[in-house]
Amino acid sequence: MSLFEELIEDREGDEEIISSFRTKDSLDKNIFNDDLVINDLIREKLLKISDDFIESLGVKFFVHDIVLTGSLANYNWSKYSDVDLHILIDFDEIEGVESKDSQMVYNIMKEFFDAKKNVWNEKHDIKIKGYDVELYVQDVDEPHVSSGVYSLLNNKWLVKPNKEKTSIDDRMIIQKGEEYEKKIDRLIKLSKTKDVSQKIDDLRKKLKSFRQSGLESGGEYSYENLTFKLLRRNGYIEKLLKLKTDIQDKKLSLTQ
Repeated sequence: MSLFEELIEDREGDEEIISSFRTKDSLDKNIFNDDLVINDLIREKLLKISDDFIESLGVKFFVHDIVLTGSLANYNWSKYSDVDLHILIDFDEIEGVESKDSQMVYNIMKEFFDAKKNVWNEKHDIKIKGYDVELYVQDVDEPHVSSGVYSLLNNKWLVKPNKEKTSIDDRMIIQKGEEYEKKIDRLIKLSKTKDVSQKIDDLRKKLKSFRQSGLESGGEYSYENLTFKLLRRNGYIEKLLKLKTDIQDKKLSLTQ
């Protein structure tokens, strides 16, 4: 396949991903009943999965709620969706963690739970109706940015999704996505001759800030958030993370 053909194929792939952002006429009927209440069997299974995950953490805490969020709790679900389960706890209530610096406690606990989450998600390959299950631990005071949040413990909506059609600027998302794709490709090429670790960290921070600004100003359907989701679904976020890992592994290895 020529370089031109690869570019055309990548563009078509991006357009398919962007089409998945568009709102559907209903929630996924494999997950929710017609009355917008989650299927009983699925709710029971998700609670069991959450219990298994919580037990693996090895930390005692009170669970304030377990919620389903993300696109499956909204009208923009697609084949790219995950079952996003968030365990809501109060970081300040965790046994054995004491500090006057609440921000430090938050940062430490977030890093700890993110690491535990990554290990658990990599260890398990659980699917619900064909969707991968992703688990997260979230501080109860962290605001919900999703426009659809369903409480599994209380079996009700905390934030009910809006069925209203949302305008999506395909061209802007593709253009911004290509801009970041080129930056990541350049880093991969440059890494063959130079240490680009700092450049990777800088780009990751820029992407995080870019997405967050969009969520705060325009919500889930902001072009910034949808551009980030495009990069995640077409594999470019994974490419960036893998590049960072490969460089670290090379630095820690002894070949001679």
